[in-house]
Amino acid sequence: MWFKRKEKDIIPYDPETCYAVIRSSICTGEKVAGFRNRKDGHFTEVMLIRSGTDEKRFMDMYGLDEIKTEY
Repeated sequence: MWFKRKEKDIIPYDPETCYAVIRSSICTGEKVAGFRNRKDGHFTEVMLIRSGTDEKRFMDMYGLDEIKTEY
């Protein structure tokens, strides 16, 4: 059974300074969801995306309507 993030484990983020993004590797296709800082571009990894279900769970955890994908 894989790890499920609990409410207390949710990484806080400020929508004013960060935006949600999925980083996708062109070579391997690996996808990682997280937040990118608007000022310096720093990426904070939150979870590995293995399927559409994982992407939906990430969006539900943070109350997001849409999410960008960067390659």
